[in-house]
Amino acid sequence: MSRYDGKKVVITGGSSGLGLVTAKLFVDEGARVLITGRTQATLDSAGEHLGPSAVTVRSDAASLSDIAALADRVSTEFGAVDALFANAGISLFAPLEEMTEQMYDEVFSVNAKGPYFTVQRLAPLVKAGGGIVLTTSIVDEMGMALTSAYSATKAALRSMTRTLARELVPQGVRVNAVSPGPIDTGILEASLPPDVAEQTRAQLTADNPMLRYGESMEVARAVAFLAFDATYTTGAELPVDGGRSQL
Repeated sequence: MSRYDGKKVVITGGSSGLGLVTAKLFVDEGARVLITGRTQATLDSAGEHLGPSAVTVRSDAASLSDIAALADRVSTEFGAVDALFANAGISLFAPLEEMTEQMYDEVFSVNAKGPYFTVQRLAPLVKAGGGIVLTTSIVDEMGMALTSAYSATKAALRSMTRTLARELVPQGVRVNAVSPGPIDTGILEASLPPDVAEQTRAQLTADNPMLRYGESMEVARAVAFLAFDATYTTGAELPVDGGRSQL
């Protein structure tokens, strides 16, 4: 018998990166998983990778109508769920002087508004004893250049973790956050010019007490712990960052 046999898990932003790796962990251990993403081709590839235990749903994390439709689909597919990983988010690296209103609004819509209303609509479907996990970041408490708006969204999520945890205690649902540090997901290379990405990666590695990048599976295991094993923990943020925010 596998560890998560019979469990039902929803992962937003589960078609790539940390979300996909976490989905694979749960599927491999017997769970049924519903993942979301914004791009159909990426979702199709993720579905093939995860196999028949996964359901893929095209959904924009910043769209309230999409979130409402997602809740309906989850109810139809699963009824109640054991865990929700509200992971969908975007990165934004830009100096203060180049930040535009459009950039600012987009990162807040996806990273802060999206998870908030995802929890609002899906929390009623989470079983008593279940867990909700949000994705924050070490930048919610560290001042890092080029991340002013992005960091603010993650700080908002850190606050939501506490307040939503308090509100959902009567329902028997725990709310916690996983806080990744430098993780080898390829996000730097996708977001920055090659030379800047290389310099940034080298600097982040040198600044890390463990002198390395983390692996996506290390974050996935932390998510699984918070979702299922941390039965006496709520409102907390678990750093997975090689000690960067702690030492």
